[in-house]
Amino acid sequence: MSQVLAEKIFSDQRRLQLVQGDITAEAVDAIVNAANRYLQHGGGVAGAIVRRGGEVIQAESNRWVQEHGPVTHAQPAYTTAGKLPCRYVIHAVGPVWGEGEEDEKLCAAVRGSLQRAEELQCATLSLPAISTGIFGFPKQRAARLIFQTIADYLENHSNGMLRTVRVTIIDQPTLDAFQVIWQELWGGSSSPA
Repeated sequence: MSQVLAEKIFSDQRRLQLVQGDITAEAVDAIVNAANRYLQHGGGVAGAIVRRGGEVIQAESNRWVQEHGPVTHAQPAYTTAGKLPCRYVIHAVGPVWGEGEEDEKLCAAVRGSLQRAEELQCATLSLPAISTGIFGFPKQRAARLIFQTIADYLENHSNGMLRTVRVTIIDQPTLDAFQVIWQELWGGSSSPA
């Protein structure tokens, strides 16, 4: 069961939430998968999404790569969600720590996911802690970039359809790191910006 731990409400009632829970159980319009360029969903968040949603997600991912080529940081792919309680899975490619320009690539992956959600006419979206697992991105650094990119997007796209963006994290060490950065950015506030 997901639990909202913190919420930032922007002036137009758009919401950014920090959630403890399993992203594969999120009943939102779309979830973001932390993917690799070739959309081979073997482990981590990607593996969990395919195990829970079904092989249709991998089959559609394979077709995407055949038709469009490897996925870039700024242009996430998307598939249907199979048996998941959402409509779409947006496959965002975050950077591997140490490859260079990691901050810019992570921001591009988050921004691209938000834009893709808008294109798919989603009102609700849930993202994981992109690149903080096997890709090795430092958790607090990623938290700051992810939160700031989402906040900037929500503040600057008030005419868009996207109303609620959730950062959903299942493991305690990552959640702890994201909570530290949330407190630095916004404290315990859930009032309009």
